Amino acid sequence: MNTLLIEIGSEEIPAGYIIPALEAFKENILSALDNFRIDHGSALTYGTPRRLALIVEDVAEMQNEKTATLTGPPERVGFDENGNPTIAAEKFADKAGIPLDQITVQDTPKGRYLTAVVGEKCQSCVSILESILAKQILSLPFPKSMRWGDLSISFARPIISLVGLLGEKKLDFKVGRIKSSSYVFGHPFMQPGKYNVKSADTYIKVIETAGVIPDIKKRKDVLTKAIQACAKEHDARILEDDELINLVTNLVESPFPVVGTFDDEFLEVPDEVLITAMREHQKYFALTDENNNLKPLFIAVNNTKAKDMRLVTRGHEKVLRARLFDAKFFYEVDCKSSLDEFTQKLKNVTFQEKLGSVYDKTLRIKDFVEYLARESSYDDKENLTKDVSRAAQICKADLVSQVVIEFTKLQGVIGRVYALKAGEKKDIALAIEQHYKPVYSGGQLPENPVACLLAIADKLDTICGCFSIDLIPTGGADPYALRRQGIGILQIMMEENMEVSLAAMIDKGLAAYIDMEGNRQAIALKIKEFLQNRMVNILTDRGFSKEAVNSALWASFDNVPDVVLRVKAMDSLRKEPDFEPLSITFKRVENIIKKAKDSGGAAVDESLFEDRSEKGLFNAVYEVRLLVDDLIKKGDYDTALSHIAGLRPIVDTFFDDVMVMAEDIKLRQNRIALLSSVSALFKNIADFSMI
Repeated sequence: MNTLLIEIGSEEIPAGYIIPALEAFKENILSALDNFRIDHGSALTYGTPRRLALIVEDVAEMQNEKTATLTGPPERVGFDENGNPTIAAEKFADKAGIPLDQITVQDTPKGRYLTAVVGEKCQSCVSILESILAKQILSLPFPKSMRWGDLSISFARPIISLVGLLGEKKLDFKVGRIKSSSYVFGHPFMQPGKYNVKSADTYIKVIETAGVIPDIKKRKDVLTKAIQACAKEHDARILEDDELINLVTNLVESPFPVVGTFDDEFLEVPDEVLITAMREHQKYFALTDENNNLKPLFIAVNNTKAKDMRLVTRGHEKVLRARLFDAKFFYEVDCKSSLDEFTQKLKNVTFQEKLGSVYDKTLRIKDFVEYLARESSYDDKENLTKDVSRAAQICKADLVSQVVIEFTKLQGVIGRVYALKAGEKKDIALAIEQHYKPVYSGGQLPENPVACLLAIADKLDTICGCFSIDLIPTGGADPYALRRQGIGILQIMMEENMEVSLAAMIDKGLAAYIDMEGNRQAIALKIKEFLQNRMVNILTDRGFSKEAVNSALWASFDNVPDVVLRVKAMDSLRKEPDFEPLSITFKRVENIIKKAKDSGGAAVDESLFEDRSEKGLFNAVYEVRLLVDDLIKKGDYDTALSHIAGLRPIVDTFFDDVMVMAEDIKLRQNRIALLSSVSALFKNIADFSMI
């Protein structure tokens, strides 16, 4: 058993490419070893901007043996009446490559046949790896790849070195014009040059000696401790930002942080603008005091340790000063205009070619969100309606501000800052920022009723608009992120316990786009199905069984919080030991009703009962209905389903004693009507035919 090392040296790979590429590299190589029947142990990945490396422990030198059984001619053809092998047996032995005396006879479904067990020739691990590594390396996925020189191959960045070792044995392969060797490149600035790796087990020691920290977790720990020490020296705290730490970790091969300063005058600019200027453009860490107030300090992480780090720090300060000067200028220009003036400028910003401007969208949102406020169960609807109306009017205003044009990630954030500065209510200001939430499935939701209603109105307007012009997500194509927005609507309604009719909301949203009732209904059905599929994903991700989810959703999908209650009740019922016979009984009820052409909605006529089981079922349904109707109004579906489940033995007796599909049409219709009364008890709770 030997350790396998593969390292791909390259020009600087973008930080976001490294971890996904390493995960794919590991999966591909281990799959290849498994496919070629090569035993191996665990694998570890290492990566920096200039190298992707994989170490696999306990790799076998040879493939495992594999045998196959070949079937030859029938026994009566392979051997004569005296049991001597015939020419057919000799030819079969030659074909199998084994001596004649190793031929055996086995019983098969077709009779007794000559058989031979042969083994495949085993290859060495070295020869297999040398034949597959180039293809495996070039198959690594990257968001964008590039070509270089006159080569036809592509990679994230030009490959400059390749290392392949199995123990001490050098693997001989080639990618483009680069041949493999046992030499790695050291840190490009502090310890450039080649370093010989004599065996795969010494790779980490050699590469660390060459000034590189290849272990991503170790490099992150070193970086985190170093920047925390810098902050402590200046009596400051690092603004928490795990995403930036992960990003900077993969921008360097070894971290060397420095603390820089900027002029106090820039603190007049909102913190969000300063932090974004430092973070997005320069990848600098912002520092705060113990009260979380921004300090005129920052930390920059370098990939090298210069002789004079003060000179490096001044360079960072000079670059940041230019960024902050621009940010201050944009902010001061914005302060000369009001949010209402910005809103008017939205008339010149296209939302979608066929759906008008962003200003048109704000008008639709305003009308829609006022409707939601009136229909919701929130308190003080009059003031709520005024607040959501104002929030809708200015929610997109910051899109034309100079700060957001320069720092696009601040959309909504700057709107909130400018709204507070203008004296708008806090809830209105927060709604401007939070109506974009959640930004991903399971992400943070809006925090107040104004923000929740505005978020739903904005998202549903986009969905209705796109569906009205046939911009419906297909496969992986979803340019307007309609799936994410649909999930966001449902998550907010679930969290806020919003019982507004989903069908009415969709109809209201489509009315702004489509006048014709018929067309509107057809598109509304598509939107409802679209949202229904999102609801299935949300609930199954929360651990509910798909059967319980489907049975509840396909029974009724208009009151979102009610759906959740019914799914919980159905999922609980499914765990009961007698659920299977219960579901079989009620599925039988549903199937008979669906197949019956003359089921109708007629009332049950007691005078047509011929068997006491009919009367028994009729009375039992009546008693249960009185209980269930009240329980459903209270949302107590667990108890309601428990009472309905109690009907099973009575329904089973009915099926045993009565022929439902009687030849007499009146008897048949009456019995189907009786079963329909059973179905009516649970039809708005769950569809048992989906179980």
